[in-house]
Amino acid sequence: MNIQEIVNLLIEAGIEKNEANAEVKLLLEHFCNFKPIDIIFGKKLETSKLSLVKEKVLERIKTNMPVQYIMGFAYFMGEKFIVNQNVLIPRDETEILVNKVIEKSLISNLKKILDIGTGSGCIACSTAKVVDGNILGIDISKEALSVALENAKRLFLEKRVKFRQSDLFSRIEPNEKFDIIVSNPPYIPQKDKQTLQKEVLNEPELALFTKDNKGLEFYERIIKDAPKFLNKNGFIMFEIGFGQSEDVKNILLNNGFRNIEIEKDLAKIDRVVIAQL
Repeated sequence: MNIQEIVNLLIEAGIEKNEANAEVKLLLEHFCNFKPIDIIFGKKLETSKLSLVKEKVLERIKTNMPVQYIMGFAYFMGEKFIVNQNVLIPRDETEILVNKVIEKSLISNLKKILDIGTGSGCIACSTAKVVDGNILGIDISKEALSVALENAKRLFLEKRVKFRQSDLFSRIEPNEKFDIIVSNPPYIPQKDKQTLQKEVLNEPELALFTKDNKGLEFYERIIKDAPKFLNKNGFIMFEIGFGQSEDVKNILLNNGFRNIEIEKDLAKIDRVVIAQL
């Protein structure tokens, strides 16, 4: 058994070639400290380590478990974040959202930020690395908050990022005001569940799905109450799903927001919406 044969196991299981190569690369680095440069220089991998990677790949195939859960971490904004099945795996698209939060914060000297549905804490922690402010991450899930807190500790951000259990604004005090409210909320309608990759279905339903047919439930709930907790001229920022930008824009306009910006991802899909109160 060699590395290519292990990659082929994933390809034969229906995983796209580039993705299969990337996953095996991650497993080799994580479990064997074996990097691409080692292959270039002809370094041999011990049989026992190859067997371990093969074992992890077979587990991946059998369970449809995302490779990030098997390793226990995911890369985001250049850092390793602990992940498990209690939190959504951070995606590259969400980096667009974080970069916009950082940009607005630095340009306008905005220091108080609320991250709704913080999950692993990747948005809150990545922002806190750059922005000298106070960031509060909230989530309804105690298990998710435990992961977020561990990530903040690993990145030495406990003083800059705080976490609290809250169902949206339910445990935010009336006198707590923020310069930015940011969220990557659930935005997939239940009716679209059968169209998703099997791997995605191993991620927490609470972080993925809405009860309505258009995936707008959480945008509506957050936008409706956000003005009570935003400072004057404060910003609200969302990650959005495919085809949702116009609906979210209209919800924002109907609730007193203006200066709406829409950012596209690398696939030219509307991915981030920004608005000002």
